[in-house]
Amino acid sequence: MSTEIKVPVLGESVVEATVSQWMKAKGDAVQADEPIVELETDKVTLEVPSPVAGVLEDIVAAEGSTVGVDALLAVVAEGKAAAAQPASAPAKDTSTPAVAEPAAPAAPATPAPAAPSAPAIGAAMTLSPAVRKLVEEHQLNPAAIRATGKDGRLTKADVKAAIDNGGARNAAAPASAAPVSAPAVARPDDPREERVPMSRLRRIIASRLKDAQNTAAMLTTFNEVDMSAVMALRSEYKDEFEKNHGARLGFMGFFVKAVITALTEFPAVNAEIHGDDIIYKNFYNIGVAVGTPQGLVVPVLKDAQHMGLADIESTIGEFGQKARDGKLGPADMAGGTFTISNGGVYGSLMSTPILNPPQSGILGMHKIQKRPVAIGNSVEIRPMMYLALSYDHRIIDGREAVSFLVRVKESIEDPRRLLLGV
Repeated sequence: MSTEIKVPVLGESVVEATVSQWMKAKGDAVQADEPIVELETDKVTLEVPSPVAGVLEDIVAAEGSTVGVDALLAVVAEGKAAAAQPASAPAKDTSTPAVAEPAAPAAPATPAPAAPSAPAIGAAMTLSPAVRKLVEEHQLNPAAIRATGKDGRLTKADVKAAIDNGGARNAAAPASAAPVSAPAVARPDDPREERVPMSRLRRIIASRLKDAQNTAAMLTTFNEVDMSAVMALRSEYKDEFEKNHGARLGFMGFFVKAVITALTEFPAVNAEIHGDDIIYKNFYNIGVAVGTPQGLVVPVLKDAQHMGLADIESTIGEFGQKARDGKLGPADMAGGTFTISNGGVYGSLMSTPILNPPQSGILGMHKIQKRPVAIGNSVEIRPMMYLALSYDHRIIDGREAVSFLVRVKESIEDPRRLLLGV
């Protein structure tokens, strides 16, 4: 009996994906719920598992091809796993000596490891984002891991097997990190340059951001906020907060609460244009931009108006972990009505964030920097942050945008307002 493997539902407004990597080759044995192919959309990279145990009978969609929702990816023949298992068993067994090989580099410059260096480079150049993340997190050397995927590629199963068997760390791991993080093929006519195809995620990000600039009448307004009160509050209660709620008390939670307060007063900032209509949202799904090695992703706090500070911080923490593990799903990033982007974590002092269509507003947070400010008739050194609100001027007037940003500033400079709702 044969079972078809099809493209699953990819999420809101996502209708197609790119086949980035086959983790199994035709004829390989597969187990039920074992990932066999990796798809890349404009939002996430996701693995598609086999619903049954058997043998991968046919691969319909080649790597690099674009497939739509419900398109046929592969066919698995059930009931043949037992016959195919002996073929795959040696591949798994041979991982033991591969992991043991790092003992050899005890000698500083033994010629023996030099031989596998060529396939190691090839394997590194074809690492999928999920595999690359796992390798980098555990500081593994791809050259010391037995690759069982198609064309000698490493799969997540290969890396996890190496980790379970004691890892594949050695002194050469840092040296191999460079090609892992920057897969490229040198141009034959100029070895000083590298030409790397844009990933689907990067191509769609570029297209969407450019569309936002071309479509929206985008404008940015700025203000600055004194972070003294929030920093003092956080310093006083962060340990107790983490003990009681199991989540770190950061600054993002305060900004999410402040933004929701401002959105209730200025609903146009939470609205979107649809044709000749304006859709006002009476709920607040706040997207929090997160940078990953594959690009910027925006997981969404659903119905954040009903979430307490602890719920917001713990959910953001979960999103961050899932983003690092490459496990953010389409549902995590669907339905946002407003976005907050924090460039300050990278040291940005000021920027003009680009809208995340079809949303009409995005708030940019930036680096906290001590600066002299006038307090009454004296000058004091205060921790200050520049805030930037980019907005669609087609539906948001300048007065609304400026007032919105002032409202956020007031809530952050006096966090008691958030508690009292004033």
